[in-house]
Amino acid sequence: MTTLSDLRRQGLSGGESVKDEMRRNLLAKLRAQEPLFPGIVGYEESVLPEVVNALLSRHHMILLGLRGQAKTRLIRQFTSLLDERIPVVRGCEIRCDPFAPLCSACRAKAANLGDGLEVEWLHRDERYVEKLATPDVTIADILGDLDPIKAAKSGHVLSSEGAIHYGLLPRANRGIFAINELPDLAPRIQVGLFNILQEGDIQIKGFPVRLRLDVAMVFTANPEDYTARGKIVTPLKDRIGSEIRTHYPKSIPLSALITASEAFAKRSAPVFVPEFVRHTVEGIAFAARRDRRVDKKSGVSQRLAISVLENVISSAERRALAFGESEIVPRIADIYVALPAVTGKIELEYEGEMAGGETVAKDLVREGLREVFANEFGGVNLRGIIDFFEQGGEVNVSDDRSSDELLAALSRVPGLLAHAGRLIPERGDAPTRAAAAEFVLEGLFAQKKIGRSDEGAYIAVERKSDEGPTDLERLERLARMKRQVN
Repeated sequence: MTTLSDLRRQGLSGGESVKDEMRRNLLAKLRAQEPLFPGIVGYEESVLPEVVNALLSRHHMILLGLRGQAKTRLIRQFTSLLDERIPVVRGCEIRCDPFAPLCSACRAKAANLGDGLEVEWLHRDERYVEKLATPDVTIADILGDLDPIKAAKSGHVLSSEGAIHYGLLPRANRGIFAINELPDLAPRIQVGLFNILQEGDIQIKGFPVRLRLDVAMVFTANPEDYTARGKIVTPLKDRIGSEIRTHYPKSIPLSALITASEAFAKRSAPVFVPEFVRHTVEGIAFAARRDRRVDKKSGVSQRLAISVLENVISSAERRALAFGESEIVPRIADIYVALPAVTGKIELEYEGEMAGGETVAKDLVREGLREVFANEFGGVNLRGIIDFFEQGGEVNVSDDRSSDELLAALSRVPGLLAHAGRLIPERGDAPTRAAAAEFVLEGLFAQKKIGRSDEGAYIAVERKSDEGPTDLERLERLARMKRQVN
């Protein structure tokens, strides 16, 4: 059993606040050039420097951002800046420092036992307390309340600390207390946080019970919540040291990296997801964030891409099992099978959008694919493939066909497999080649250069009788005439 005298013999002493402790450990990590927040991707040049500054300044902070921007994941990693273990008075509800007890019960123990005061060790993971703000949260949940039954059993008066039933905040003493979705907290509850943020103490009910707690406060919020479900009262905002804005990934490759780290991909067989499939999945989220039909205030979470990729892999897994294929390789058709993962993650700007959620989702898939296709094949002459369909050619592509069957059908299109090969130069297996060729055809369809029948077959673009050639077609025709003349 560890006592206070044992701590003194080890050269330990109390008095360091939790913010100073986090600052000390942060400085040590910075000097050693250790990674600060592993797994947090895309914030290296924007959010993380601001977080580091806030921690070095010993600020309480709030992270403002739309859903799915890793706010909660980031603040949960703040525990890595705490000491691995700290000594606390054994049995104390609010984790009193044995060198400087806070509550009256621990002070009495210290006065009675002296250096024989019993101590236990608290791990850093136990020093993080998180609360999701909801409208039904009470001040008693956060701060605590006076318990008449506890007072009667212990013989304390109601104005005594011994009569307090502690809430979450006092139990987070000497640690980190996080509140998610702060605007959802009723204004009168937010007012109860004023003292802890500024003076470092709390007051319970109308009795003069005060506790000078040592807590690092962190909040998260959606910036639109200031004018939607609730708001953060101005005096509370004034007491929060740093306001840090988060954001979605700024590029498709970066977004794909995040999705790959989060998506469930351990399946019944080895999984290979071609890069163009990954990027198309991310392109859906990027397209949704730009689309005027999607509510911008709600945001489009990174969870959309994660859920879509998981469904895409599941569709490919089901097909691989059906045809006895040794590797799971998703293709573009699997993305359309994964539409339920899209419709459930977007909120339309107008309730009852006439196009319908599924139609909007299909449009987003095509828009995302169009962008990825343009990046891969911009400036590449694919006229031979288009001519095949304009001359009456047709290719039936179905997600329930084996890779060998699909590849045989696609090989009928002149030059298709050669162009598709530039996407996968390192692989020559049938599933991957078929997926790449299908991507080329779907990209041409997204650009409206070829069409698709109701049965799912790629065909020539249907044109109205009075519809003339497009500007692009006119330019291509002119270029061919010039080459013939020369």
